[in-house]
Amino acid sequence: MTKTIFITGATSGIGKACAVKFAQNNYNLIITGRRQERLTELANKLISTYSIKVLTLAFDVRDKDAVAKAISTLTEEWKKIDILVNNAGLAVELLPVNKGLLDDWERMIDTNIKGLLYVSHNIIPLMIENGCGHIINIGSIAGKEVYPNGNVYCATKHAVDALTKAMRMDLLSYGIKVTQIAPGAVETEFSLVRFKGDATKAKNVYKGYTPLNAEDIADAVYYVSSLPSHVNINDLNIMPLAQASTMIFNKK
Repeated sequence: MTKTIFITGATSGIGKACAVKFAQNNYNLIITGRRQERLTELANKLISTYSIKVLTLAFDVRDKDAVAKAISTLTEEWKKIDILVNNAGLAVELLPVNKGLLDDWERMIDTNIKGLLYVSHNIIPLMIENGCGHIINIGSIAGKEVYPNGNVYCATKHAVDALTKAMRMDLLSYGIKVTQIAPGAVETEFSLVRFKGDATKAKNVYKGYTPLNAEDIADAVYYVSSLPSHVNINDLNIMPLAQASTMIFNKK
C-alpha cells in the first residue's frame, strides 16, 4: 500500500528535497508552505515524473487557525498520514541579545516552536486514529550547543530538542515513532533568510569548506523512516566533514 507523507516548508531547501526523495520512493505527498505558486510547480513536476499523488496546502505555520483549517479539509483518502516532517523553520539575523529585534525574535519563536506545535497538534489525532505514525522534527545542532549571537534561534532549536523527547514519551503508548534530525551547516536559503536577502553574507557562511546540502538531509529523513517497525532513531546529529561543532570548522 502506498504511504503518505506530510511535509511542512516544502517550497525550498530541506522540505523540497524531502518531497523529491519520498516521491522517488513512491510515497504520496501532502506538501505545505506559504507560497502556493511554488507548491503547485513542485506538485506538477513530481506528479508527472513519478506518477504519484500530491496534495498542496498553502498556509503559514505561525497562523494556528489557518493550520487547523487546512488540515480539517483533508478527505478520508489523505487522513492516513504515515509520516509528518516538521521542517518549516528559520533563523533571522545574527545579533547579540541586547541588540536583537523583537520582530525577529517573534518570527523565529512563532515559526520554529509554535508552528511545529500547531501542525503536530492537528496531525497527531489522525495518527492515533490510524494506530501508527512517525513524526520527524528537523532540529539543528543549535539545539545542542549555543553560539555567540545565536541566542533566540538556539533557544528555539533547544525547544525542538525538548519537544521531540516529550513527544516520544507522550506518544509511546500509541505506537507513534518520534525522531529529531539535527543538522549542522546545510547550504540552502537558510542563510539568505537569516541575513534578510544579503547574498554576500549568506555565501560567506559556506566559504572555504563543503557544507551539507538539502539532499543529504532528505536522505537521512528517508533512512530513519524506512527502518523496521520496531526500530526508532531517537536523535540523529549530522554535520559536514569540515565541521566539528557550531563554531569549529576546517576551512581551506
